[in-house]
Amino acid sequence: MSGGTDGYSVGDVARIAKVTVRTLHHYDQIGLLSPGGRTAAGYRLYQDRDLDRLQQILFYRALGFSLDEVAAILDDPQSRPRDHLRRQHALLKEQIRKLEELAEAVEHAMEAEKMGIQLTAEEKFELFGPDYDEAWEQEAEQRWGDTDAWKQSQQRTGSYSKEDWQRIQIETAALNERIAAAMAAGEAPDGEAGMDLAEQHRQHICENFYDCTYEIHRGIASLYVGDPRFTANLDKVAPGMAQWLHDAMLANATRAGH
Repeated sequence: MSGGTDGYSVGDVARIAKVTVRTLHHYDQIGLLSPGGRTAAGYRLYQDRDLDRLQQILFYRALGFSLDEVAAILDDPQSRPRDHLRRQHALLKEQIRKLEELAEAVEHAMEAEKMGIQLTAEEKFELFGPDYDEAWEQEAEQRWGDTDAWKQSQQRTGSYSKEDWQRIQIETAALNERIAAAMAAGEAPDGEAGMDLAEQHRQHICENFYDCTYEIHRGIASLYVGDPRFTANLDKVAPGMAQWLHDAMLANATRAGH
């Protein structure tokens, strides 16, 4: 692709690549993608070679590589463009294989859902990972079993198929990634971006489990910093994420007048 005489503005690149300006600024800040030029006023100007690198970054990110891993791959002095193509071809073939396996699993889940089959313990372990403990469900029922939120959640999730849980997992991981990116970009939890992410978190609960009021959301925020298990789980995504999200959730509730 070819830009103007001087290059592409950050807004142009965001529109072309379908990423946010914030993402491009973050890539620049961490040295992953720095624009090749600047305007007389100091604004970023991206060159064609910068867009080529961005295309490579987005490809590896789509395949699940972390930003550090992407940087290591692209900045390897021994790696040539041809090497990238070969690696990408191999990764795509592996991704296709995994997607075919996932499609088979989804078909199985669809059939199971039609028959009203609930998830087995083995399927829960497969979906939620090796840290999953069925005792958590018993503990949760003991603590909240008499609440309307619990009853509503049980009613909704009782009909969920394996495919539904996979979708929820993907959505949760994507939200966690956006929160981690905001933290890495230096966003304050009580800023607009932080509160917006907290609201997305609340809406995710509303859409998938129960009507999560701001008061309930405040209670969940307290669990994130008051229960070491919740804290450890969130901090595995990004160090300090439990406290950051807690503060963002409280700020969002206050913004809403609750």
